[in-house]
Amino acid sequence: MHQTPPRLPPAKLIFPLLLALLLGLGAFLRFVDLSQPLLDFHPTRQLFSAVKARGMYYQTLPNASFWQKDISYRQWQGEATIEPPVVENIAVFFYKLSGQENTAYPRAVSAAFWLITAVFLFWLARNLVHSTPAALFSVAFFLLTPYSIPASRSFQPDPLMVLFIIIFWWAIQTWSQQWPNPRWHWAILAGLVGGFAIFIKLTAVFFIIGGALGPILAHLNLYKSLKNPQTWLIMLLGVLPAGFYLYDGLYISGVLSQQFGGRFFPGFWIDPYFYLRWLLKVDAVVGLLGLSLALLSWLVFAAKPAKIVLAAPWLGYFIYGLVFPHHISSHDYYSLPLIPLAALSFAPLAREIAVKLEPSLKSRFSWGIFFLLFAFFLTGYASLSYLAIRQADTRPLAQMNAEIGEIIQHQPGILALTEEYGYPLAYYGWQNVSLWPPAATIEDYRQVFARQTKEKAYFLVTDFAELARQPQLLEKLTEYTIFAQSRGYVIYDLKAPRIQPNLPETGLP
Repeated sequence: MHQTPPRLPPAKLIFPLLLALLLGLGAFLRFVDLSQPLLDFHPTRQLFSAVKARGMYYQTLPNASFWQKDISYRQWQGEATIEPPVVENIAVFFYKLSGQENTAYPRAVSAAFWLITAVFLFWLARNLVHSTPAALFSVAFFLLTPYSIPASRSFQPDPLMVLFIIIFWWAIQTWSQQWPNPRWHWAILAGLVGGFAIFIKLTAVFFIIGGALGPILAHLNLYKSLKNPQTWLIMLLGVLPAGFYLYDGLYISGVLSQQFGGRFFPGFWIDPYFYLRWLLKVDAVVGLLGLSLALLSWLVFAAKPAKIVLAAPWLGYFIYGLVFPHHISSHDYYSLPLIPLAALSFAPLAREIAVKLEPSLKSRFSWGIFFLLFAFFLTGYASLSYLAIRQADTRPLAQMNAEIGEIIQHQPGILALTEEYGYPLAYYGWQNVSLWPPAATIEDYRQVFARQTKEKAYFLVTDFAELARQPQLLEKLTEYTIFAQSRGYVIYDLKAPRIQPNLPETGLP
């Protein structure tokens, strides 16, 4: 007798489809137009990695011209060593694999890291509040909040760091829930990914420690955990990668010896403007409304274990901001881990809403309407997110910098008043320059001009807003002929001063 195969209940079918829709929308928003130059999101930070990756790559090319190998090597070696060059080596791997240098590859890899993170975030949120709809809401916020789109496809180590942080949170949460008989393989996984997160970027240590303390305090206690050898294994594996890197950088190679100064400013703690600037960066990343709702959800709707689990990384983020006050208040991407933390904090509120809606979703028709409405909402929000972050086409700016490099012929002896610390010129123009200082740092223009222009052939100006703030510099530059000029730049020839006409004697004093 023929048997009709069992059908999946509507809810079990709807939620996988919604997760697939979320991941599809997230992928589309991140993989579209990856060939856009690295000038759309924190160009200085992205081009810092791009310059390093190009220097590594060109040293492996047997047919590259001598001048390209020379300039790319000097640019690479001239950059400071901060984090291990993991993402740069990933980029070089894809450059070699494809046979061309194309920054779309590292951007695509970063986007892929973010999408993988979304899957682990879904598992973690579902584990935390025991609700699949709430976990889907957390993933929606994580993937579609506007700031996450350009940030998650940027050429920098932060998306990879966030991936390892979330895998660690998921692994340590699962491990802590197995007490009093936790499994060794969860301890090993947690230790490894936590260690990799800190290795990728040392600032991850605040989120790793916070992410570990939360589940331990929620499901057991600190004293009992310290008596278990698995806890010590997690700590050992978490410390070793970054520990070896720091030891080598500080005491063997010495490449990190200058990197820990000028980062800790406790004087900021009593400055109210510091907290205002910090709040403005948070607003750029998750929005003040998003932050308020996330904290409300955590404080009011979270059950006690979830409240404790989430409290520790929130505290870790606050301590992190106090330890790095300058960076947290001036670089919004330093708050990037706040996106998954806020997404998880939304889950308790989303669970309450899902519980209220569940009695109304009894038929297939109701589930179908729910799916269509939610899909419509997601698509609309994703479109708005894309429009919110969509920048003007940056290709003309990259082409302008390439044109400048060709006009100057990539020669040394260039002084420049330019944006982004000269990185667009360095990367797209293959042009090294010395930077003219900003107006606030100059007291005697004649003295500074004489010192800065010594042994320089040309003075390049692309930052006309800063030039307008320095009328004395503009007056000085008018004493020289213009070597080349376009809408976006002016190049003054410092070897060719203008000839001043001899005025007739008038006898006047």
